[in-house]
Amino acid sequence: VQLVESGGGSVQAGGSLRLSCVVSGWPYSTSGVCMAWFRQGSGSRREGIASIDSAGRINYADSVKGRFTISRDNAKNSLFLLMNNLKPEDSDMYYCAANPDVCGADRVPYPASLAYWGHGTQVTASS
Repeated sequence: VQLVESGGGSVQAGGSLRLSCVVSGWPYSTSGVCMAWFRQGSGSRREGIASIDSAGRINYADSVKGRFTISRDNAKNSLFLLMNNLKPEDSDMYYCAANPDVCGADRVPYPASLAYWGHGTQVTASS
């Protein structure tokens, strides 16, 4: 299984970016799949920021609610994250992750709950 992120870059604070994650080699059924976005800066723990599963359940971290939108295109095996009104504190490495199960009902899953990860894409928002 391979996950490849793209779409990161540098923007001014208040700007927008759209991250993409393409999944290949998925050996499981496409039902009951949890996909999520995480971010991590150097020396800090990995933070779950948004998740979506095959049942359509979506969760966001409080820090991004109202600014970020997660979506998926099952036909293209792709996951997206639209990030609006970016702030300097959003600057991090962003990772997508997937697991052959549904996501939690009321929060973004913990990193240990997801089996497959991409290598990340850097997002920088400067003031």
